[in-house]
Amino acid sequence: MIVVTGAAGFIGSGLVSKLNDIGISRIIIVDDFSNNEKEHNLVGKKYSERIDRGEFLPWLKEHGEDVKFIFHIGARTDTTEFDKTVFDELNLNYSKELWRHATQYSIPLVYASSAATYGLGEFGYDDDHELVEKLKPLNPYGDSKQEFDKWVLEQPIKPPFWAGLKFFNVYGPNEYHKGRMASVVLHAFRQIMKTGEMKLFRSHNEKYEDGEQKRDFIYVKDVLNICVFLMEKRPESGLYNVGSGKARTFKTLASNTFHAMNRDTEISYIDTPADIRDKYQYYTEAKINKLISAGYTKGFHTLEQGINDYVENYLIDKKYL
Repeated sequence: MIVVTGAAGFIGSGLVSKLNDIGISRIIIVDDFSNNEKEHNLVGKKYSERIDRGEFLPWLKEHGEDVKFIFHIGARTDTTEFDKTVFDELNLNYSKELWRHATQYSIPLVYASSAATYGLGEFGYDDDHELVEKLKPLNPYGDSKQEFDKWVLEQPIKPPFWAGLKFFNVYGPNEYHKGRMASVVLHAFRQIMKTGEMKLFRSHNEKYEDGEQKRDFIYVKDVLNICVFLMEKRPESGLYNVGSGKARTFKTLASNTFHAMNRDTEISYIDTPADIRDKYQYYTEAKINKLISAGYTKGFHTLEQGINDYVENYLIDKKYL
């Protein structure tokens, strides 16, 4: 059987759907199932059992020999939360215990890291292990992911295969519940539907014009393809960037959302909120050489292709993956 943590969330629920698509239904889904809004993400999915996050580690200790693969996608992902103890508990210590069980039972493990570990990008966006110690995340969320990556690399005994996925800006279906942490595409769609226009953050960096801030946006369907590739092919263990490899501007993203909705483009600018202004990434672009060298050949949706699919096939009628 396969375990997916964070299975009711954005990427986790999409992964359950992807596993179903390739014929896998013996799945243990793990999450905090108290958020009723996330239940929509699980409708129609095939799985064997659902286990509350708080009960999973004792379950794994008892059933580890029956588990063939673990996708540890569950995490607290709020970049505006500054209570370090929350991340220590959910992202760091919980992940360490899960890793120890995976090692004990020789279970291959893929876990969610984050591009938030790169901070302002002072050392670039290369998933070279030699750079990990130098990275300076900008918030407790990034710190928690960074600390776990560092801890993993220090471990003398590891699972038979492991991969830490540094997710860049993922967007796509099943993120309806994410509120402020939802992708810019979803925020754009909702704003355009409500007001006919899109407000983007004004640049507070003289190197960038308003709307010209760049991020590496990756469509969730590409993320899911990469997860399955790693499960099936099991290349060299390590940290892997999961981005498109192509930085695009927020203005381009917004314009393409208007286009996909058949609306005239109306963009205005507002100040970046003060609580995140000094911790705002103006540019990210994943170096994906390691992933490509590992044998991943499926390619990626362009931003235009991803937005069109997301808007036309999911957002318009609020459908789920």
